[in-house]
Amino acid sequence: MLEGSHDTAVYDDLPDGVVVVGADRLVVSANSAARRILGAGAGAVTGRPLADVLPLVDPQGRDWWACTDPFGGLRSRIRQPERLLTLSRPGEPDRFLLVTASYVRRPDRSLERLVVSLRDTSARSRQERSGAELVSVVAHELRSPLTSVKGFTHTLLTKWDRFTDEQRLHMLATVNSDADRVTRLITELLDVSRIETGRLELHKQVVDVGAIVRRDVAGRVAAGEQPDRFVVHIEDGIGEVWGDPDKLAQVVGNLVENAVRHGDGTVTVTVVPDGKGLRLDVTDQGDGITAEALPRIFTKFWRGSRRGGTGLGLYIAKGIVDAHDGTIDAGAAATGGARVGFSLPDGTPSFAR
Repeated sequence: MLEGSHDTAVYDDLPDGVVVVGADRLVVSANSAARRILGAGAGAVTGRPLADVLPLVDPQGRDWWACTDPFGGLRSRIRQPERLLTLSRPGEPDRFLLVTASYVRRPDRSLERLVVSLRDTSARSRQERSGAELVSVVAHELRSPLTSVKGFTHTLLTKWDRFTDEQRLHMLATVNSDADRVTRLITELLDVSRIETGRLELHKQVVDVGAIVRRDVAGRVAAGEQPDRFVVHIEDGIGEVWGDPDKLAQVVGNLVENAVRHGDGTVTVTVVPDGKGLRLDVTDQGDGITAEALPRIFTKFWRGSRRGGTGLGLYIAKGIVDAHDGTIDAGAAATGGARVGFSLPDGTPSFAR
């Protein structure tokens, strides 16, 4: 803040709304964020009484300006602490704002101007809803494997002698599988947190994406999937990719898992040259992705037409591809099913972060 300046440009770079009010209780200026929050142009704000421009009501339904009396009261006051208040205007829906105010005083402690800061809570509310949904999804996904682990371990501990070696082995294998499922869920949650906070770390090196694809498919076949469920086509001349092999393997696994879980028929993975980099596409022969769902498939909790999974796989895949300076997209496959794929730049270290 520049002392003594009422120029709106001083505040226009701030993400929060700022309304400057003179000692005469009239609005001197409002920055662009404040005008956006108030839904008004500069001419509709300046020169008007603060109480008319910003009619705020506290949680008890009282006029906030009448309660706090910012233009009177003690001259020792220098700021109002942040409060959640309601912007209540006739004929318009109420809107919740986080409001704080600073008193700029002259040497004799009289009020020169009041600087009111506004923060729209819509983004925070969306974030809180997203967090609540994440907790719900995690609780649901954890309940099943933990119940299984608890049940089998209790049974083995209390009735060990009643089972054959083959039955014990089967129960222990189930416990091991469910423990892996919990580990994968925790890994997904950590990845979501790192992506959202910009803390996703990449350990880059030259990566053979074709080898990653073959390894992923071979692992699924070894785990019980039918070999004829998959077709892998990797063209010659694929350029080297400079990336994190573990993260890219995670992306490939998420895309293939999505096709296996939500699609039908053959799952085809193709890797082809794309300029100086490569293009990987995973297609299936299912019902495809509806036009309504297409804009949402890379958002959190999207699960397609069938239930199952956390709905975080494609969201994480997008975060990892973005971190590699690549692009990811989805659409209809030539086979009539869904296509999800990504492009990555070539393997020059200049792409390392």
